[in-house]
Amino acid sequence: MLTRKQLELLDLIRTRMEADGIPPSFDEMKEALDLKSKSGIHRLITALEERGFIRRLAHRARAIEIVKLPEAMERPGFRPRVVAETPAPPAPPRGAMPVVPVHALELPVMGRIAAGVPIEAISEVSHHVAVPGSMLSGQGAHYALEVRGDSMIEAGINDGDIVVIREQNTAENGDIVVALVEDHEATLKRFRRKGGMIALEAANPAYETRVYPDHLVQVQGRLVGLIRSY
Repeated sequence: MLTRKQLELLDLIRTRMEADGIPPSFDEMKEALDLKSKSGIHRLITALEERGFIRRLAHRARAIEIVKLPEAMERPGFRPRVVAETPAPPAPPRGAMPVVPVHALELPVMGRIAAGVPIEAISEVSHHVAVPGSMLSGQGAHYALEVRGDSMIEAGINDGDIVVIREQNTAENGDIVVALVEDHEATLKRFRRKGGMIALEAANPAYETRVYPDHLVQVQGRLVGLIRSY
């Protein structure tokens, strides 16, 4: 089942592709759906892709294929249209090792997250990163963040790594989460609830555990994957 905004975006893409042969730009999508930033559009597109309604063509701007439509939106004679054709790959040289295809999805990298002292929350997409589909957890929306700092090194998370986050607003004790502190600072820490307080624990003895009243901490997502930077 799609949310109202997801349906609105899918209908907008469908209408523009039927009329003009190309989908709308992210700016046009943002304006049409009355969203404040393009990060919201990235999340809606990712959700539609994960649910199998659209497919993005890698390395091509504004290249979206509509794979299917919900029953309520189907029209007689509708056929998916592809923007920007992908050329067939050249034949491999004789004796080359076979290439095994790996299912991957492009996730928006929403900027940098502090694994140290909290930094200002980031809501704008800086770029995209290809992530193996097997790394994604469940059917929810996912996004990625670049780690800055060393407070989570004993959890295997180093400065410069990319963390894959499943978007959710709840967490279990022991989960590594993206936490929004006092509505403006974001940090990557291990989550602990103690009565009416939330402890954000580092995985480095050089950093102290920070404890806040639970109403000052909002869980923005849970760590589900890691891409190492060498």
